[in-house]
Amino acid sequence: MFSLSSRSTMLPSMKIQLGESFTKCVSGYHLMNNDPIKEAVWEDINRIVLEHSGCPVQSQSCGSHQPGADLSCSLGAFSNKSTKWSKGCKSTGNKDSFDISSYRLTSVCSDKTPGDVTTILGEIQRRKNFEYYSIIVREEQGENIKYDWYLLPSDYPAVNPESYEWKQKIGKQGKHKNSVVGWETNEVEGSHMSITFSMSSQLWMYIQVTEEMKQFVVGTCSIKKERKFNYIQLLDMLDNDTTFRTSETNLERNK
Repeated sequence: MFSLSSRSTMLPSMKIQLGESFTKCVSGYHLMNNDPIKEAVWEDINRIVLEHSGCPVQSQSCGSHQPGADLSCSLGAFSNKSTKWSKGCKSTGNKDSFDISSYRLTSVCSDKTPGDVTTILGEIQRRKNFEYYSIIVREEQGENIKYDWYLLPSDYPAVNPESYEWKQKIGKQGKHKNSVVGWETNEVEGSHMSITFSMSSQLWMYIQVTEEMKQFVVGTCSIKKERKFNYIQLLDMLDNDTTFRTSETNLERNK
């Protein structure tokens, strides 16, 4: 049984604080932006949430596309991912799965050199220099967006390639028919993985959310896509806010 609190220094009170800060930061972002939170924006919001919750960030990749950790803090190193809920449960209608991409593995497998399972898994583990996947999953419904934040241990079975049985993926049509076009796995509790050579040999994870996995939800919030301010309006508001100017002056004096 995996547990978030047993795998880090996170106390229950810290998880509550992170969830509250997440809701505030997401709501604040959407006061000025209608675009959904993803990619580099999520990395920066994640940093703000951590620091506001009393968890200073020691390093940040600042949107770099280099593989591996994006943020590092006292809880551990994070790999930030953003995605959408991909389908609904037939019985309840609730969204229950999402897809995330990971490493490009052309150095160990491609259409010219398919590689082998041992080498591929070894390369993935060699690059994994983080303790958690920090995943923001969104569901867009008209003018509303619902966000869920998962802090998933990087060795949790659903996101651990070594949890699966791998086999070569064979092309079924066109010029690659009967040729090796990638690698794929069996399903483990609904989750599975694949590597497709024509997609830069990128590792894709197809995650089915189980009841056990729900313990890793740190924050959830729903917002309306209704931008209140633009950047000029915000600056004008701050310039006219005596309390803000006094606070800013005091910060400068205390440096």
